[in-house]
Amino acid sequence: MEHGMSIAIVTETYPPELNGVALTVERAVRYLRERGHRVGVVRPRQSSDKGHDHGQEDAMLVHGLPLPRYPGLQFGLPALLRLLARWREDRPDVVHIVTEGPLGWSALAAARQLDIPVTTDYRTHFQKYSGYYRLGPLAGIISAALRAFHNHSDVTFVPTRALADEMAQIGYRKLACVGRGVDTRLFSPLRRSRQLRTRWGVGDEHLVVLHVGRLAPEKDPALVRAAFRAIRQLRPDARLVWVGDGPLRADLQRADEGKGDAGERFVGIQRGEDLAMHYASADLFLFPSLSETFGNVVLEAMASALPIVAYDIGAAGEHLKDRGAASVVSEADGPEAFIAAARALALQQETRRRFAANACDIAQELAWPLILGRFEAQLAAFATRQSSIGHVATAA
Repeated sequence: MEHGMSIAIVTETYPPELNGVALTVERAVRYLRERGHRVGVVRPRQSSDKGHDHGQEDAMLVHGLPLPRYPGLQFGLPALLRLLARWREDRPDVVHIVTEGPLGWSALAAARQLDIPVTTDYRTHFQKYSGYYRLGPLAGIISAALRAFHNHSDVTFVPTRALADEMAQIGYRKLACVGRGVDTRLFSPLRRSRQLRTRWGVGDEHLVVLHVGRLAPEKDPALVRAAFRAIRQLRPDARLVWVGDGPLRADLQRADEGKGDAGERFVGIQRGEDLAMHYASADLFLFPSLSETFGNVVLEAMASALPIVAYDIGAAGEHLKDRGAASVVSEADGPEAFIAAARALALQQETRRRFAANACDIAQELAWPLILGRFEAQLAAFATRQSSIGHVATAA
């Protein structure tokens, strides 16, 4: 649009919270503002907001409640009347909803009532998460609610073509694949640090296995450990570095300490250049999660020139499978195949080097400006149409 768009972005999570969704949304907001668009952020007020200015520019903060099993995070309470009043007074050209919580439902209802085009993101398999938190009987209800939510929007953005196909088969309509990006200036093999490896107690000849992510059941850290112990039978010099925190960290550390010299190090949450240095200073990346819609950490590992073992879903399935850039394991083959792939790659130095170089090259094609440019173009297309756009077929 000639003079820029007015965009309302609604999200349950945003910095100073630290997770993949929050950081990705902040990057999109910053990009859109730099492109001359006016972006308002609607999100829950967090206790950590004090002293931070993240998202305070043109922000609407709503009340929230603690999110179970995710300390420090909240979900936004319904805010239909506030949103109606705000958007009647200052009508956005398009509303983009990142998360499907009560706040997201309120935003969807308000946008529909005011006849404002509304787009949504599909980022989390909440119905799959239910099985990890003893809520399996609710999976069907959660799945139906998510489908209803997204089908009431004008388009749902998904990160991979495979996910778009999977969702279409179970009744999702109006899907568009815009992908995800990676900061190739931040995540780079040039950040490899001998000093950091020395702190880990390893030299150039040692093998460092890395896992980055939330230490929670849905990420399957038990399989990371099983694969590492299988590697260590062949490579006693191997070390495992855990980057991240979560509800399973204490149990994982206790189990590690009980094994004597188990070769594991827990370094907690890392950010920015420190995180990039951890990626680049490792030698092998394990990512066994089956609950991901994408897996941003896979792109970060790729850009850091790390050989990767992962299942054929999300980023690995979209960008690495059949491209000679990783050991991508079929989900149907299960944990045994994942462990076998990790063991094999630990012994194959030349294969690791080839995978690392190819993955790094592929990551250069996924720099954020290209991905966010697609996102901007999609928003612009919907902002210039009437809400009857729901009748227009969407390219998936």
